[in-house]
Amino acid sequence: MKITNIRSWIVRMDWDDNPGADEMRSPTRRSFVFVEVNTDEGITGWGEITTYPGPVANRAIAAYVNEIGDWLKGEDPEKIEWIWAKIFRGMTYVGTRGATTAAISGIDIALWDIRGKALGLPIYRLLGSEVRDKIALYTHPPEPKTPADIAASAKEIQASGHRAFKMDPMMSHLHVGNDTFLDGEISAQVVAKAAETTAAAREAVGPEMEILIDAHGMYNVPSAVKLANALEPYGIFWFEEPVPAESWKALKQVKEEVNVRISVGERLHTRWEFVPIFENNLADFVMPDVTWTGGITELKKITTMAEAYYVPMSPHDASGPINIMAGAHVMMTCPNFYKLETSRYDLSGYNRFIDTPLDIRNGDLYLDPNAPGLGINLDPEFLAAHEVSGADAGK
Repeated sequence: MKITNIRSWIVRMDWDDNPGADEMRSPTRRSFVFVEVNTDEGITGWGEITTYPGPVANRAIAAYVNEIGDWLKGEDPEKIEWIWAKIFRGMTYVGTRGATTAAISGIDIALWDIRGKALGLPIYRLLGSEVRDKIALYTHPPEPKTPADIAASAKEIQASGHRAFKMDPMMSHLHVGNDTFLDGEISAQVVAKAAETTAAAREAVGPEMEILIDAHGMYNVPSAVKLANALEPYGIFWFEEPVPAESWKALKQVKEEVNVRISVGERLHTRWEFVPIFENNLADFVMPDVTWTGGITELKKITTMAEAYYVPMSPHDASGPINIMAGAHVMMTCPNFYKLETSRYDLSGYNRFIDTPLDIRNGDLYLDPNAPGLGINLDPEFLAAHEVSGADAGK
């Protein structure tokens, strides 16, 4: 079998394409970056790359995938490790993180999809088979504007059967044009509002629901410590990305000053960037994104590393159905698994462009043991009808 073509798709679905969609809860008002790998035996594999804010980055990564695709024509798609290394080492002077690992991710996921389809097996069976029968999920409410908003959304998520959700109670209180992204400082007023919002969420769902807090890597060390300590009384399950990802020593300072559990990894690329996290005991949970860190091949390796340190895995997801399914297949084989992220509890909006709806029941995802590869396929005609470029390619 040989690779005949690799191409990217930037697809956007707006609300007027889906009459009656609930704007606060549908996951479809956004762009998606998908990767299609075709072979001379007629088997097509699908991958995905998490979208970036603004249209330029999405167009750039799509072009990057297309150029690498031309380079890989004629390769055997079953040589997954070889192709991974060929791309990674071939980009040494360009940079082997960020755009390179994102491109590798999309292609790698599609190659595993092809391998599963060729053998008639789901990917998790190729990775050592299952250690569980379902994948627990956590999800997101719409961005909370007021404590009443988050209370209502939290109750709705709880009623759906999910047992955990994540929010950023700081984001909506930051002033437009603020300097938080520049200096990492946060005001006492924002801290107080975040505490009020978190308190409302906790009161709404009671003590059993797990509330995860995302700081989006925005804060300096003292601000991150201040926030974590202010939210601790409300029983938060973890405090995510308290400081920018560039400095593990800053993360170490925060870890030493707070009692809440820390989760990191969304912005870390490949196993090498996780080494200092594990060796310095800097995280209680790690959350690599299968569509950024290096695909299924790399997520499995990071998972095995984390297992050696007894650190639970919780893959990040901020994109579409391929991201969810790729992460789920690896986690089916992972003893040290916590929960898998999804962007909303109701993912029925994805049904418009996949051939098999995601099987989610009471906050758990079930994979079909008889469905080969990823277990889902994208609809090329639908993608073609919704393909975009230019300014429309943004998140």
